[in-house]
Amino acid sequence: MPFRGEPDLRPLTQTVLEGGGRCALPVVVEKKAPLVFRLWQPGRRLVPGVWNIPIPADGDEVSPDIVVAPVVGFDCAGYRLGYGGGFFDRTLASFLHHPLAVGVGYDVAAISTIYPLPHDVPMEAIVTESGILRTTSECKPEE
Repeated sequence: MPFRGEPDLRPLTQTVLEGGGRCALPVVVEKKAPLVFRLWQPGRRLVPGVWNIPIPADGDEVSPDIVVAPVVGFDCAGYRLGYGGGFFDRTLASFLHHPLAVGVGYDVAAISTIYPLPHDVPMEAIVTESGILRTTSECKPEE
């Protein structure tokens, strides 16, 4: 669900469901803990979660194959900035099977580096309105 000007990915959700896929929404169950993902489809009841972001009221918890994470800022190495909770990094680091991690944001959010910390987990790609940035650990931040 979009939050604070993030891209609205509900049309992507519809495309995934129409193609036979399943969608899950992230749920904060505890501060400083990994997110859980609950299955969701249109028509299922949502309730306000942390920061009033709509979350599934119930539903099976799943381990996703693909995680789509919003980006407030991103660099060419795939590191992202969110809204400061560290939930997505903590979650990605907790998975035994590392899902494909894709960031979604706007071109204007590109920065030379976010100065990643040891616990930060890079995205494999960043999608913006102008295309897909395949990230690489070999990128050179602008001086």
